[in-house]
Amino acid sequence: MTQESPSILVVDDEQEMRQLLQDILEEDHYRVTTASDGQEALTRMESEDFPVVVTDIRMKGLDGFGLLENVVQKHPESNLIMMTAFGTVESAVEAMKHGAFDYLTKPVKADELLVTVQKALREALLRQEVQQLRQVVGREFAFDQILGKSKPMREIFDLIRRVADSQTNILITGESGTGKELVAKALHFNSQRKSKPFVPVNCAAIPELLLESELFGHVRGAFTDAKSDKRGLFEEAHDGTLFLDEISELPMMLQAKLLRAVQEREIRRVGATRSTSINVRLIAATNVLLAEEVQAKRFREDLYYRLNVIEIHLPPLRERKEDIPLLAHGLLQKCLTAQQKQVEGISDSALARLIDYPWPGNVRELENIVERAATLTKGPTISLEDLPTHIQDIQGEGQFIEDAVEQTLPLVQVEWNYIRRVLEKMGGNKYQTAHVLGIDRKTLYRKLSEMEDGH
Repeated sequence: MTQESPSILVVDDEQEMRQLLQDILEEDHYRVTTASDGQEALTRMESEDFPVVVTDIRMKGLDGFGLLENVVQKHPESNLIMMTAFGTVESAVEAMKHGAFDYLTKPVKADELLVTVQKALREALLRQEVQQLRQVVGREFAFDQILGKSKPMREIFDLIRRVADSQTNILITGESGTGKELVAKALHFNSQRKSKPFVPVNCAAIPELLLESELFGHVRGAFTDAKSDKRGLFEEAHDGTLFLDEISELPMMLQAKLLRAVQEREIRRVGATRSTSINVRLIAATNVLLAEEVQAKRFREDLYYRLNVIEIHLPPLRERKEDIPLLAHGLLQKCLTAQQKQVEGISDSALARLIDYPWPGNVRELENIVERAATLTKGPTISLEDLPTHIQDIQGEGQFIEDAVEQTLPLVQVEWNYIRRVLEKMGGNKYQTAHVLGIDRKTLYRKLSEMEDGH
């Protein structure tokens, strides 16, 4: 018997019965704690976690029903098994209706006890694991874990904080790769629905003929292959959140059915004659302008206004370049954890190129580039040579400064180089060049003269 063995609490007011149950369970390598009544059991549960409690129903003091009520309220992670004499089986069945896991009739048989405890323990540990996973997911998708310090992202964080716990429908817009599903998960896991399902569905990834059945379910015989009833994703998301990505790809026929589901809070399975009530928080996302789709008669106007009660727009990465260093380092740590590899960081020259690149694929593309570089690098940091050629060749303002730093150019040389570049960009127009530089033309002429004299 090891210290890591599962711990079982046995509760009975008869000392001989407690000893018998303890002997049977300890022989099967369980750790056993005993209590003579419900109140003593609750005291022990305050100081130690018991995934399984085996208790008699009839006891002096706090009986099995009183213990059950307290366990359900204060220790829902524990499974409680009732023991009862043959004549009070109905009481045990009633206890199961109120939260007991199972019951055993006295005299208790050893093999029956061990099988029931094993089942109760397996379920309790599984429930604990699911809860731990939900906590991890909740932390991962907390809005303060979405990396960004730019003004647009701070405004998005504030909006998520304010609307996460409302029942209002949300429309998330933005280019592909900006993190729309991440925001949807942040909304869910920061709401009161966080312990309930988060069900994502990509409307563009499911064939049109199957999409209705996937969303709303079907009954047996509704169509050729419907050999049994099937719950749809709306029912799977009951009491939780349904995330409809690429909502613009939803066929017009299904848009009408979705509108009814949103308005009436009920759905009807394919082939069914009755509707089913649903309690679902709906979050939709799109990378196209739905208002233009409405104008083109490709998306229902009434559904658009039902979905777009509150809009969260995610700006493209090129419009929040100040977030790139933070994102790059955060994504690097994420992939290093997965790869179990040691890389200290990203060099200044490589970071300058990342800042200058326009990122048509947004954060998703940045994540792929960082993962690629972390995999290929041979040094302690990601260098410029670890980046793809098309990013290495970028020449932007960040690289201009970085090159000047690496060459340790004097300030006057940096100024001259900058003036030349702006003058070239303005096609040699000195008036426009002076305007862009924020100086008058006389100052520009003087500096150009100094440049010619200094070669």
